[in-house]
Amino acid sequence: MAAALAAAAAAAAHHHRLSSSSPAARTRVVHHHHRRRRSSSLSFSAPASSHGCPRGARALRRAAAGDGGGNGSGGVSTGTVDPAAASSPSSSLEELYRSCATWTWRGMRVNYLVRGEGPPLLLVHGFGASVGHWRRNIGVLSESYTVYAIDLLGFGASDKPPGFSYTMETWAELILDFLDEVVRRPTVLVGNSVGSLACVIAAADSSRDLVRGLVLLNCSGGMNNKAIVDDWRIKLLLPLLWLIDFLLKQRRIASALFERVKDRSNLKDILLSVYGNKDAVDDELVEIIRGPADGEGALDAFVSTVTGPPGPSPIALMPAVAARSPVLVLWGDRDPFTPIDGPVGRYFSALPSELPNVTLHMLEGVGHCPHDDRPDLVHAKLLPWLDTLPSTTALTPVSSPAA
Repeated sequence: MAAALAAAAAAAAHHHRLSSSSPAARTRVVHHHHRRRRSSSLSFSAPASSHGCPRGARALRRAAAGDGGGNGSGGVSTGTVDPAAASSPSSSLEELYRSCATWTWRGMRVNYLVRGEGPPLLLVHGFGASVGHWRRNIGVLSESYTVYAIDLLGFGASDKPPGFSYTMETWAELILDFLDEVVRRPTVLVGNSVGSLACVIAAADSSRDLVRGLVLLNCSGGMNNKAIVDDWRIKLLLPLLWLIDFLLKQRRIASALFERVKDRSNLKDILLSVYGNKDAVDDELVEIIRGPADGEGALDAFVSTVTGPPGPSPIALMPAVAARSPVLVLWGDRDPFTPIDGPVGRYFSALPSELPNVTLHMLEGVGHCPHDDRPDLVHAKLLPWLDTLPSTTALTPVSSPAA
């Protein structure tokens, strides 16, 4: 969603009178070392709940899957469920937030949730989102799996250190350490947008059998659009993107633009532009994105993500990743950020014909966030695919987390 917020920032820059901007808050720069280490510790702010049922409710899941055989190499899903009805079942946000816990990583607090019993899944959100963005998936998935959902550093209820330089590699390291220290079992990673890319990088960097499988929901080509320079649409926008970079590095301007971007009305318009199912864009979704943006350090996270290096390309990493783990790719065909006819979309469309370990399903009428846009279509493809994965055991040996 970084592209939409950057576009909104550009529009705000065009209309905003700088003379009316309020003075920026004082900046405190903190230098961090990104060298990996195994010295993280677990500290719980709330007991992690387990409300799931034992694994094996096959009949119910097959009924939910409808025509969704998950073993093919492609196909288009339209579903027969009314979009409004498809969007209605969701876990209570208040209940989700109450059951969250805190893991300390490199001295910083990382918010996460765990629910259910069975083989583990880790849900990794996209730009500007958080655990709450999986509101329509956690309940269904936790019936048969242990579902972990994490707030990446800089988002949701996780720490947002002022002056921190956010990178795709840092988020990938966080994911691997979380698997090693908290989950402690081979895990299927499920990511959306930049969360997908973070999962790809984590899978590529894992030197142990931490990753059991990979599910990519409209994977981004980079942390921001600088990575996709061979798309003619991005080439046209490059001067504007560099201007946005320059403006956002001016604290006073960045603060004014960020306030406009997170305005409820503006934010809802952004979300409507990236969702195919407009009924899914409710007030709750707006608050899921907007709420954490009011916290200390949120502006720094926004600026660092939009202006920072794009990170590794999934195109360069996927062959090695798919050689080690099965991959399911679900792609909404109405995505304006990573369109199916763009470089990244075209690459993933062709991938099943090149790599037999990759399964692709196009989701018709679905936007950039399929799991929240049309969760019924996502579950219809995801659940049968998960059933095809071999069972696993705990990691051996595993490092013991510090007290």
